[in-house]
Amino acid sequence: MIFVTWAGALHSFEVSAYMGTANPVINLEVQAWSDEEVVGRVLAGEKALFEILMRRHNQRIYRIVRGILDDDGEAEDVMQDAYVRAYQHLGQFEGRSTFVTWLTRIAMHEAFARSDRLKRQTSLDAGEPLADMKSTLASNDNPEQNAANRELHRVLEAAILSLPPKYRTVMMARDVEELSTAEAASALEISEEAVKVRLHRARALVRRALYKQSGVCARELFPFPATRCDRVVAAVLVRI
Repeated sequence: MIFVTWAGALHSFEVSAYMGTANPVINLEVQAWSDEEVVGRVLAGEKALFEILMRRHNQRIYRIVRGILDDDGEAEDVMQDAYVRAYQHLGQFEGRSTFVTWLTRIAMHEAFARSDRLKRQTSLDAGEPLADMKSTLASNDNPEQNAANRELHRVLEAAILSLPPKYRTVMMARDVEELSTAEAASALEISEEAVKVRLHRARALVRRALYKQSGVCARELFPFPATRCDRVVAAVLVRI
């Protein structure tokens, strides 16, 4: 029996090699496992441990995919497809880049492919309006400040989503997810110079004053709460 949890999660989990369960437990040894060590264990037959990788990287993968796709539901579907594909091809991970970079690249390929299909399907209904997007905000005793924060997040998310895709993906990777220039270049399969140029143009398209005002809470944008994390993980585990 292997017990799993990690820092920063809203809740902890128990991953059993024999059955899927979810109980509040703590095991610092498992927290310390690197992605590569978990990959090795999964390839050795401990299939259930793939859940660790999904929960560890759900937030990043969601933000990257959401930067490509305009629809929140489509983004979640693509996440599932990306995890299944990563699991199916896990043996092809050679460690030339970090696991999360390799996983991000798979997710982006899936997202771009879905985006192309959606563009060709002109009969599909339009996506949900941006006004319906929900943000997870830190609690604040000041109702007026809470309202201001919600509006600020809504406007900034809308501004980012309005960017052309090649700029939006770079801004999501660099400014929202806080990948380094090298990590973003590797994930996007473009040069570091191209990342810098596109990021500069993206920031120019998003009003400087607005971004300066919101920059301190950029990490709170496009949240992927625990309930959604659970849903994606459960769906992927059924498929693999």
